[in-house]
Amino acid sequence: MANAKEIQSRIKSVSNTKKITKAMEMVAAAKMRKAVEAVLATREYANLSWNTIINISKANLDKSKMHPLLHIRDEIKNVAIILLSSNRGLCAGFNSNVINLANKYIKENCTAEQNIEVIAVGKKGTNIQPRYGHKVIARYEKPDTMPTVEDIRMIARIATEDYLSGKYDKVVLVYTDFVSAATQIARTKQILPVDMKAEDDHLGHVERENEKESEMSKAVKTHDFKFEPSADLVLDQMVPRLIEVQLFQALLESNSSEHSARMMAMHQATDAAGDMVAELTLSYNKARQASITAEISEIVAGANSLS
Repeated sequence: MANAKEIQSRIKSVSNTKKITKAMEMVAAAKMRKAVEAVLATREYANLSWNTIINISKANLDKSKMHPLLHIRDEIKNVAIILLSSNRGLCAGFNSNVINLANKYIKENCTAEQNIEVIAVGKKGTNIQPRYGHKVIARYEKPDTMPTVEDIRMIARIATEDYLSGKYDKVVLVYTDFVSAATQIARTKQILPVDMKAEDDHLGHVERENEKESEMSKAVKTHDFKFEPSADLVLDQMVPRLIEVQLFQALLESNSSEHSARMMAMHQATDAAGDMVAELTLSYNKARQASITAEISEIVAGANSLS
């Protein structure tokens, strides 16, 4: 057993660590509240915009009239994976879950002949290259505080322009869907071309699957569309913006999930530090009691020898 002085030093060290993790938990909780407010405020709009894209796609089944961003190509040679992770760690399995899901998607849905390129949003997403060998062609730092559409606009422009130019035949988004403070689910979503056969079309769908469909969503499901001044002009302006909305909403979902995961991780670390302090305090008391007992025994022995 370590002596009382060593145990006391360890208690002080663990107590200082507990103060740090508690402070990090409070900071993450404050960021999470703001992020959740933002994600819930825009989720209905993002889902409605995605419904709009899907129904426009179904309404324009003639390939000769379909917008280029909605056209499904016969042969898929090049695939882009937009991977949303965090810039920092200490958020439990948040980053490893989304990186592992990206690798799983590539293994199950892509062939060896296809060229796979990863666009990493968040520093930790670049770990997919040394871990699984997938090529990261672009790196962007994800904003930790309240993001704006401007933060995602460049990535959306790259995705749409490279798809139109033929550089990519498919663009897939891998992010973390926010369900609650305790639950976050890593998900994939094909954003280009629009996957009309996908079972899960909504960001945040896991939280909403038992909710009644909104009247606005029902209204969009009519396939009778009229475009003024023309379908080409309207869709050229609208479709890229709707894709941009999906990326922005995924960024909000990812931010909420990250701060929630970090808050829970720091909460657990704080609890673990408290348990460790309690155990060390018990050991310190035992060591101190043993030392006092030994000193008393020495005093009694000395007194007996003098008598």
